[in-house]
Amino acid sequence: MAVDNDRLMAFLGRFVGDLGATMAAGNVVVGERLGLYRALAATPSTPAELATATGTDARYVDEWLRGQAAGGYVEYDAATDTYSLTDEQAFALTDPDGPVFMPGAFQLALGALRAEPRITAAVRSGDGVGWHEHDADVFEGCERFFRPGYLANLTTSWLPALGDVEAKLRAGASVADIGCGHGASTLLMARAFPASRFTGSDYHEGSIAEARKKAADAGVGDRVSFEAATAQSFGGGPYDLVTTFDAIHDMGDPVGAARHVRESLATDGTWMIVEPFAGDTVNDNLNPVGRVYYSFSTFLCVPNALSQDGGYALGAQAGEAAIRRVVTEAGFTRFQRVAETPFNLVYEARP
Repeated sequence: MAVDNDRLMAFLGRFVGDLGATMAAGNVVVGERLGLYRALAATPSTPAELATATGTDARYVDEWLRGQAAGGYVEYDAATDTYSLTDEQAFALTDPDGPVFMPGAFQLALGALRAEPRITAAVRSGDGVGWHEHDADVFEGCERFFRPGYLANLTTSWLPALGDVEAKLRAGASVADIGCGHGASTLLMARAFPASRFTGSDYHEGSIAEARKKAADAGVGDRVSFEAATAQSFGGGPYDLVTTFDAIHDMGDPVGAARHVRESLATDGTWMIVEPFAGDTVNDNLNPVGRVYYSFSTFLCVPNALSQDGGYALGAQAGEAAIRRVVTEAGFTRFQRVAETPFNLVYEARP
């Protein structure tokens, strides 16, 4: 084996960065859950001051802060032994309603990694691992990861890109949100369009129970309902709008789901499909975003699809061509990309 030392050192450098990032994920979740970031955003602090402000142990906080500073997640002033957050760090680490909220993504990652023994066995056997079989942090972390993007884009740019859909929603439309999880997307639309009625569905009963609680807390339970149902069997209709958010690629039978969507739409109805940002080839996705989605997909998306009937396992980097094939095979005649962000692609399908 002829090993080039420079290339080896470069690869080891990547490994050290990845190992630090892996452990940093847990530390970010600890910092968010204990309020360490929020307190640090309010005022620069020494470790002892931050511990006092958050009711935590100073020795642990000291070590946590040093690691955060080494990773560039907080700032350190050696002259005063104080730590602080820049405006940009605070923006990404402390506001769950902002367009970027990093702790939610790390919570999702930690929850997914708890399934490692089962995923290792599944990779060997080819068996599936259902979404419902994962740790609770997967369900909550998924909502907290995707919700900021929906909050920033759903009502301001994605829905307005769908021709006459926004006008229908303002006048009063019937909407089905398929694979809604905890209902973040459903409730965002319901608050924005009080004249419309919304039905969210998800096959995971635990997520539906949580969605119902959130709807009650939001005071929209009179026009928002949730049902435990698969994408191939959700009820109601005809709907003016059907939505799926980061869900089609997770399904074992996306074509069956698409057919049921088409059957459930009004004659002039619209299906909005939001999917992870992806190109159509492997080379298109060999980048940091692709790495994130391929890695999550190995633990979550592909195992879930393989746990279901249908024969599909598109994965989180399916790309536009694959989604178009699913939609057209189900009988839709019009399909187009209408919007995008660094993390999502938005498609419109009509019968």
